[in-house]
Amino acid sequence: MRILRFATFLLATACVPLGTPITSTGPATPGTQKPPEYYADKTLRYQDYTYAPDVRSVQCFVATGQVNEVFQPPIVPLGQSQAITLEFDVLNEQSQRYTAKLIHCDADWQPSVLTDMQFLNEINEFLVTDYRVSTGTKVPYFHYRLHAPAVKISGNYLLVVQSPGGVPVVSRRLVVYENQVQVGLAPGIVIGGQERYTLQQLDFSIGYGSVELVNPAVEVKVVLRQNFRWDNAKYNLRPTFVRDAERRLEYQYFNFENAFPGLSEYRYFDTRSIQTVGLGVLHVDPRATPVTTVLLQPEVSRSPTAYNQYVDANGQRVFESREYGSGATNADYADVTFQLKADQPAPGPVYVFGALTDWQLKDEFKLTYDDTKQLYTGHALLKQGYYNFDFAVAGARGIAPNEVYYEGTHYETENQYDLLVYYRPPGTRADLLIGYQTVDMNKRL
Repeated sequence: MRILRFATFLLATACVPLGTPITSTGPATPGTQKPPEYYADKTLRYQDYTYAPDVRSVQCFVATGQVNEVFQPPIVPLGQSQAITLEFDVLNEQSQRYTAKLIHCDADWQPSVLTDMQFLNEINEFLVTDYRVSTGTKVPYFHYRLHAPAVKISGNYLLVVQSPGGVPVVSRRLVVYENQVQVGLAPGIVIGGQERYTLQQLDFSIGYGSVELVNPAVEVKVVLRQNFRWDNAKYNLRPTFVRDAERRLEYQYFNFENAFPGLSEYRYFDTRSIQTVGLGVLHVDPRATPVTTVLLQPEVSRSPTAYNQYVDANGQRVFESREYGSGATNADYADVTFQLKADQPAPGPVYVFGALTDWQLKDEFKLTYDDTKQLYTGHALLKQGYYNFDFAVAGARGIAPNEVYYEGTHYETENQYDLLVYYRPPGTRADLLIGYQTVDMNKRL
């Protein structure tokens, strides 16, 4: 229902007023800039990662054939893995030869010791043959699309696209599950003071009456996620109660181990049209060279403000061109400038954050502070579309980015949560995903 409401919202925003052109900000021609340090290391990472600066607009989703399919995370039941689709652009005037492969991983996203034939029925190398060239765009690119092969066992998989020589180009995490256990996941009540108004708690249980689990209190591993994100997922949650007679594990915590900041609904901007000004956009200059320039509305901190309810896409984005149709090959790229008003600098570097950055702090999305204007600014090359994002403050290495600093946090915010249940049967060498469940916190009717 939330996705349906969001799709209706996207259609309703098709008509937008004309904007005022601005002078070009002078972005460099795509592909001529020195690659940021982020792209320098080509070592394969077992996470969602992009390894080359000319690879853009990566989406991995379950192909349902519906208009909102790009919002479906790459999580499918066993036997349906071919529905997982990976799409990406390569900013180039010539097509490239790419191959893809699957890597089976354990619950901690490290490669397992299984051979390819233990989880696949075919040779583990797939030529990417579905690609099309962009049409009528200032920035030339090729759009690539592939489907993940069917697998024989449940668990974690890494889909890797690589160029000749085995150099990785894109990697994306896929999840295949089977419901052998009964997973109960429901919103809980935060027991605390001020935390009642800022955190969202998830209580859950696992019933294993229909399957024989050896030492489930120790061997069962669970992962709790917010909005299908891996960057802030909660690992190593142990059951607080083991009810052997009922064959049931219960997870009820009192120190917020199973709670997340609710944050706020995501900020947004709409560049599906480059002839008019969309939501969140201040100026558009389609005549700028070498690429169209877009200046977004100045944003402000939402930390001290009350909760504001509206429909968002939980940090995701969709590509589309209002003028020419298909977002896959007709949507152009634009140099988008972000603005954030701030009376003083944050306690750390500030970044634009969301699915558009792979939920990572990327160099190209880092903002620069101007003391005179009291303004953070930064720009990035982005494909036409509707985007969700927020602002995050970087902390020390190994510490999760601080999204609360500029976004605030509220228990009323709508967020989606899911629980993944892993188990390695005795004598086997793979973590199976034996249970999966989702729940929508503060679901909009």
